[in-house]
Amino acid sequence: MYRIYGDIQSGNCYKIKLLLSVLGIKHQWRHVDILSGESRTSAFLARNPNGKIPLLELEDGRFLSESNAILNYLADGSDFLPNSRLDRARMLQWQFFEQYSHEPFIATARYINKYLGLPQARREEYESKQSGGHAALQVMEQQLIQTPFLVDQTPSIADISLFAYTHVAHEGGFDLSEYLAINSWLDRVRALPGFIDMTAG
Repeated sequence: MYRIYGDIQSGNCYKIKLLLSVLGIKHQWRHVDILSGESRTSAFLARNPNGKIPLLELEDGRFLSESNAILNYLADGSDFLPNSRLDRARMLQWQFFEQYSHEPFIATARYINKYLGLPQARREEYESKQSGGHAALQVMEQQLIQTPFLVDQTPSIADISLFAYTHVAHEGGFDLSEYLAINSWLDRVRALPGFIDMTAG
C-alpha cells in the first residue's frame, strides 16, 4: 500500500489525495506539520533530502517527491494520462505552467495569508503576487472558454494539478467571480466520481 507524507491543506499535497480518491487507490496518509519543522527532521530528510512534502513511499520502500511527478506515477495506466503524444505533452505543459506561472503567485499569496496570517512584514510581497496570479488565471480562462478541461474534452492530471490551488485562490486574495469559464471548470472537477474536498483531512 502506498504511504503519503503530507498536509492536505497544502495544494501540492491535496492534489495527490484528490487523484488517489478519484482513482480509488488505497493508501496511508501521514500528516507532516511543516510549520513545526517536521519536514526538516533527520528522519524525514533521510526519506527526502529536499525536506518538502508531498512525499510518496512505494510498497518496496523507495520514495518519490515533487507533486506533479507523483501524479504522473500514480496516474499511469489510467484515463487521467492522455493517450496521444501531443495531448500528453500538453498535459505536461499545463503542469509546468502550474509550477512556474501559477503556484509562485497564487499559492505563495495564499500561504502568506492563510498560514502566516498576513504579517505586515510580508504584506508588500503578498500584494506583489496579485498581478502575476491574475495573469495565470487569465491564461486558464482563455483555454477553458475553448475546452471543458485543460487538455481538450476529458479530465487529466493537468486538471488535478491546477484545481488544487485555483479552487482556494480566494484565500490568497484572488476574486474568481469574473472568471466564468474557470468557475464552470471547477464545478466539472468537483463532479468527478470519487472527488474529495480539501477539508476531508
